[in-house]
Amino acid sequence: MALKTKGMFLVGLLIALLALVAAGCGGSDGGGAPEALPSSSCTAIEYEGDGDPDYLVVSDLPLQGASRTQTIQIANAIRYELKKANFKAGDYNIGYQSCDDATAQAGKWDSGKCSQNANAYAANDKVIGIIGTFNSGCAGIIIPVVNQAPDGGIAMVSPANTYVCLTQGGPGCDTTEPDKYYPSGTRNYARVVANDAYQGGADAEFAKSIGVKNVYILNDKEAYGLGVATNFRGAAESLGIKIAGFEAWDPKASSYEALFGKVKASGADAVFLGGLIDENGAQVIKDKVAVLGPNTGVKLLTPDGFALQGTIDDAGPASAGMYMSVAG
Repeated sequence: MALKTKGMFLVGLLIALLALVAAGCGGSDGGGAPEALPSSSCTAIEYEGDGDPDYLVVSDLPLQGASRTQTIQIANAIRYELKKANFKAGDYNIGYQSCDDATAQAGKWDSGKCSQNANAYAANDKVIGIIGTFNSGCAGIIIPVVNQAPDGGIAMVSPANTYVCLTQGGPGCDTTEPDKYYPSGTRNYARVVANDAYQGGADAEFAKSIGVKNVYILNDKEAYGLGVATNFRGAAESLGIKIAGFEAWDPKASSYEALFGKVKASGADAVFLGGLIDENGAQVIKDKVAVLGPNTGVKLLTPDGFALQGTIDDAGPASAGMYMSVAG
């Protein structure tokens, strides 16, 4: 997605959240400046308006790892829009905190950090809006916690979550989805990006257009990766593309050459990777090329979990000729 388009999405996100503030949605009506969220996850309160902020808008993004380049841009775009609005929404003054849901050890979003952040947001009666998350798995942890915050559900809008089952049921979703994310019975979450039913379908149509007839589908076992792989499989089958195999790669493995030996034996003319570059994806790409040859031969297709500069940086020459899609 072009940076200009991302900026337009973020403007819409911030306007939507600030409109909720102006309408008096969520948060405590009590006076006093808001208490800052923990410094272990978040920046200090950023505010450049008159007096003190009445409420807080936060962003919840992985600020470490392969996604950092994009997420830093998102946080800076939020700051830019708040400054343009003089940190106000109607009669209310709005402070901002940028919160990290990644850890240095994981090098990506971390389930424990997402849970910790969610509980901090829900416990702070001045938090009235969350921009995030970046990763669907983290969203699945945070949404139900802030949905039942003591002072009312906290509005949450994502520019990046594509996992279908966060907002609707269907193929690949558990029977408890999406209702399990909204225990209060009221929706508090929305996204401004196409979900993976669209991305998986578009990827399958593209695969057919470039002559793919027999594809081997791999996923990283996470909600997003398995979800988009499942969506791609369904669409590919409907288009008459043969599925040579469907299985997961182990993100902790040191080598995937044996896995790609199976792919080679299947006769697949393409590989689809449903998942994140953060899940040892660079090694997966390198071993794909080592066993199956350049991506100009056995084609390599990936969704937006790989559409990052980090893919090119970490996979190096093995990334040449691969295809990446973005749900935008």
